[in-house]
Amino acid sequence: MGTVTFPGLGLEFHLNSIAFRVFGWPVHWYGIIIAAGFLLAVLYCCHVSGRFGIKQDDIIDMLFFAVPLCIIGARLYYIIFYLDLYRREDGSLDFGAMVRIWDGGLAIYGGVIMAVIVLFVFCRVRKIKFLAFADLGVYGMLIGQMIGRWGNFVNIEAYGGPTDLPWRMGIYAYVDGARQYMEVHPTFLYESLWNLLGFVLLVVIARKWRKFDGQMFLSYFAWYGVGRGFIEGLRTDSLYFFNTPIRVSQVFGFVTAAIAIVLLIINLGFRKHDPDDLWVNRVKKSARRVALVYVEGDPAGAKWLKEQSRRLTQEFARLETYALPAGTSAEERDELLTALKEREDLSDVLVYQQKQP
Repeated sequence: MGTVTFPGLGLEFHLNSIAFRVFGWPVHWYGIIIAAGFLLAVLYCCHVSGRFGIKQDDIIDMLFFAVPLCIIGARLYYIIFYLDLYRREDGSLDFGAMVRIWDGGLAIYGGVIMAVIVLFVFCRVRKIKFLAFADLGVYGMLIGQMIGRWGNFVNIEAYGGPTDLPWRMGIYAYVDGARQYMEVHPTFLYESLWNLLGFVLLVVIARKWRKFDGQMFLSYFAWYGVGRGFIEGLRTDSLYFFNTPIRVSQVFGFVTAAIAIVLLIINLGFRKHDPDDLWVNRVKKSARRVALVYVEGDPAGAKWLKEQSRRLTQEFARLETYALPAGTSAEERDELLTALKEREDLSDVLVYQQKQP
């Protein structure tokens, strides 16, 4: 149990890192919050996937590889730069502690790097444009990071140095072996709010000013890198380059942001982009055309039409619907189907088979 206060705001929280137990096994709030962020990220990306020319099925398939590998990447990144935390008194490595991610210790940049690698390979195999998929993926990253930072709050970690600002956070922490009360920057909150603002901005940009595939991907690194660079400078638990005062995430954030900003300036200021070159427009242009034939006035047929339309729309198919009046003879129906199947511009003709009473 830990106590966190916001004295300037008159708030006080008593936090327990364990939410509940299942057969004696502790389920930590950190894991629940990370899982909630992941779920919301997936749901949002699936909801807007069509705007980027990405199928929902491809998102789900990609996640089977990305989720475990990104967790491993985020953990390895943290362990590499905090290796001494996992040494026993005799100098040997405690591999059990290394795998206990529910105690905290996931470096987001490790997960981001692994996500980019996995997505690149996946897109090459599936023949999907990487930058288009990456544009979609950054929204999931922002949602996951925005919510995931509250896992740091529950664990009372990822905070900054001393401050007397009105929103300062009061915590009890060990300093030189003694437990002391400190009032510090709530850097977990800074980053969560920064990601929330970035998410809103990128949603607006994508809807109104998206010119080329990769624009959202670069915008993410520009926005997140700048924010993370400054916020990291306030933290007291940063990862450092081996035995140096150089903060890993601060350097990585500023460098990636600088590169992204330069590339955005070049692409938006000095290059012309044809809307037809966007992956989503290329996919829609080459999408197959499907005819749906059903019986008018049949509730089951209407349900079938809705299900087929939803499924085919997710595949970017262009639809034509033909409602046969009730009582249409078999000859009239067959005549229509024959005409449709003879059309070269139609890829498929799907027919609802009315159930006989």
